[in-house]
Amino acid sequence: MFATLRPFEGSFFDDFRSLEREMGQLFGSGSWPNGIRSPARGAYPPINVGSTPNQVDVYLFAAGLDPKSLDISIQHNLLTIAGERKADTREGVNYYRKECFNGTFRRTITLPEDVDPDKVDASYKDGVLHITIQRREVVKPRQIEIK
Repeated sequence: MFATLRPFEGSFFDDFRSLEREMGQLFGSGSWPNGIRSPARGAYPPINVGSTPNQVDVYLFAAGLDPKSLDISIQHNLLTIAGERKADTREGVNYYRKECFNGTFRRTITLPEDVDPDKVDASYKDGVLHITIQRREVVKPRQIEIK
């Protein structure tokens, strides 16, 4: 019933798709996202960063990774996470869309100046790597009483 409802078929959107294919052939896959909601190429794994007065929390959404193969380091307030994801691919298959990242990756995040690089914890559960970096005690806000 709904298969016949195609309001944009044969429209100028086909020209955009054709132009996109030609640009992809001309420039290669590059860093352009596959769609409007797709992250830019090289932005794997997706990351969320949040903070509280006591700590900074980093969440990496990296299902299928071996957590022991990850290299996590902090140097000069830069948190770096590197690793490799090996996705199963079948030989002889022509993919018309492939959103599963395969290969090495490296993500670097600038942390606030007040984090303590000696107080870092990392855990991996259900495909999510959670890194917690505590803030230094000397820079935490403290309440001053008036006497």
